[in-house]
Amino acid sequence: MADFQTSTHRAKWISTPQELLEKHQAANQRAIKMLEQYGITRLEVDVDGSLSYPEPVLDQKDNAERSVPKPLNCDEEQLMQVFYEQKIQEVCAAFKFPHKIQATAIIYFKRFYLQWSVMEHHPKHIMLTCIYASCKVEENHVSAEELGKGIQQDHQMILNNEMIVYQSLGFDLIVYAPYRSVEGFVEDMEEFCQVRNEEQEKFQDLRGTAKLEVDKIMLTDAPLLYAPGQLALAALRRSNEVHRVLDFERYLESIFSRQRSSHSISQLIESMKTIDFMLGKLKIPSTKDMRHIDRKLKSCWDPSSQDESKKREKKSKHKSKRTASEMQGAPAEVRKFQGAS
Repeated sequence: MADFQTSTHRAKWISTPQELLEKHQAANQRAIKMLEQYGITRLEVDVDGSLSYPEPVLDQKDNAERSVPKPLNCDEEQLMQVFYEQKIQEVCAAFKFPHKIQATAIIYFKRFYLQWSVMEHHPKHIMLTCIYASCKVEENHVSAEELGKGIQQDHQMILNNEMIVYQSLGFDLIVYAPYRSVEGFVEDMEEFCQVRNEEQEKFQDLRGTAKLEVDKIMLTDAPLLYAPGQLALAALRRSNEVHRVLDFERYLESIFSRQRSSHSISQLIESMKTIDFMLGKLKIPSTKDMRHIDRKLKSCWDPSSQDESKKREKKSKHKSKRTASEMQGAPAEVRKFQGAS
């Protein structure tokens, strides 16, 4: 059986916070340059993974006159990614997929956007492709047609993006998720505490809450920074603060006394505190947040949508001004009546 310690997951996909920041910034800056050069950021993807770039704007006059859409900044990209990672969880829950499918899809999604900006590849498309790829890799066979139909999306879009997703992942498709580690640690805790039958229920509660904590952890950068075992222990520690099932620090000491580890117990506790901090900073985008960001993304993908939006806005302002001026000339009784209607 494959082992995390010797995996590509550990060797290639566990980064430092600085490395993540640099990758996100590089992808964002590349998309911004493309927007300046082409006036559009959307990349067309073929089934074989090949990309079609837009034609550059050669006419300097047109270039000067055209309205360049505002690009998304890194924070907005991050918010959009969190939004669609949560959507992955919702779609997987709707299809009743196991936690492993959900976790693998989210990690694929996170890795993809270390290479690309959301301005280049729409996260809705990549989200669905990551779920589809995860189902294939985890042998939970669902056709693209079935997946697309289930959420009323064109399945061809899923297939078109499949190869670019694999390429962006470097074909490193084996992913280690913290949910399985939670199960293993809970079983170990039961042995550590020498649990009697009547005490089983509280460990079930511990497990259930820990899995909910993992769901939240998966929406942070933590899966790109820490091993699944560390994520699982962080989730169990938070769960134990709710249920008070065992002396968690003593349990950690028992782990270190039984196993050889490259980390010290103080390092492990520090990493769990960092994960707590990340959860505290986690912002789930509101509908209002997403409306604004989505509008910006649409204008990057299709600048004509920005022009149409401005026309509608201008027309609306003109109409409201005209209505206001008409109202000024109306009798007081009419103005009062219309204001109340």
